Amino acid sequence: MAAISSAENGAKTLLLEKGTKLGNKLAISGGGRCNVTNRLPQEEVIKNIPGNGKFLYSAFSVFNNDDIIDFFEGIGVQLKEEDHGRMFPVSNSAKSVVNTLINKLHEYGVDIRLSSAVEAIHYTEVLHTVLLKNGEKMATKAVVIAVGGKSVPHTGSTGDGYPWAKKAGHTITELYPTEVALTSNEPFIKNKALHGLSLRDVTLSVLNQKGKPIITHQMDMVFTHFGVSGPAVLRCSQFVVKEILKGCNHVLMHLDTLPADTIDELVDKIFNLRDENPRKSFKNLIKDVTAIPERMLNVVFEQNLVDIELRAGNVSKDIVMTIIKNLKEFTFYVNGSLPIEKAFVTGGGISTKEIVPNTMESKIMERLFFCGEILDIHGYTGGYNITAALVTGRLAGTNAAYTSLSIDSN
Repeated sequence: MAAISSAENGAKTLLLEKGTKLGNKLAISGGGRCNVTNRLPQEEVIKNIPGNGKFLYSAFSVFNNDDIIDFFEGIGVQLKEEDHGRMFPVSNSAKSVVNTLINKLHEYGVDIRLSSAVEAIHYTEVLHTVLLKNGEKMATKAVVIAVGGKSVPHTGSTGDGYPWAKKAGHTITELYPTEVALTSNEPFIKNKALHGLSLRDVTLSVLNQKGKPIITHQMDMVFTHFGVSGPAVLRCSQFVVKEILKGCNHVLMHLDTLPADTIDELVDKIFNLRDENPRKSFKNLIKDVTAIPERMLNVVFEQNLVDIELRAGNVSKDIVMTIIKNLKEFTFYVNGSLPIEKAFVTGGGISTKEIVPNTMESKIMERLFFCGEILDIHGYTGGYNITAALVTGRLAGTNAAYTSLSIDSN
């Protein structure tokens, strides 16, 4: 997007790519379908970018998520809206998006250099010099650094850009994984009692050290051999990681497996059914009322020392309340996350305080621009990170072109 915008505005543009092809990360995004943006109102989009999303207000006043939709449809990529405002190509193919963008680069005459890894950037008042690993040097009036963070490194995002930013005088805030699966040493994780179990439309919260919720998300989740994952977990993960960075070794999570019903409603349903089916097993009665998977019920029964073979007619109100309360307030500890390389998104990066918000130019070094995940901006999955990347890319490329052309005219 930065290269297209630069060339579109009349600047002679060179795109350096260390890999053998362009758009590797874009090609695998959205499960290979490429969730190019999100159509929710601007306020909602920014709310879904909890990592410095407010920094994007100025950028959105120039180019926003609606403009991204117009941009893609204008270059021939027809889009469709799915749940929660997510926008996908009608083709359901990320490669079609990548190929259309590459065709646009060619159309605008962008000089594309593949397998061209950058070693360093030397900054001066007049020109910046990009030094390639093969020893080649290139002088340029303006540089846009759009190299991503440290997550999904097999696509080429290996943190190369941080030293280049530091050399220009920039602050790199602490890097950490976000949108990442979490690890746990709970007995039901270690003995794999719940391994592979998915729960639909549950409410998951991260609690602080005083037991108060920091964040809550209602989505699906899955238990794994190392901990927990799935959409609700990914959205909660950055808040867990931040608690651990503060020195908290174990972070408490609160799971409501039945968010649509209150404890009293569920207890009443169970007692009504119990009176009709006294000989039925209590566990199967709960399963009929709640549709909770059997393995989850086994764990809750075991934790509360309730006999799995217990008949419904022999159940006291206390036992019913205990089991239902546990299904509504199932708590467990997590002790970390998978590493940043396994995360979908990098938290931290170049401090947004050092970037001009409506141009993406460095406040420290003239004619140096940044965009995308190298900045300390991160959102939830759902098209929000790509939105931030495309919006900042558009501004960085456009303003890099204006800057270099103004030098030419002077």
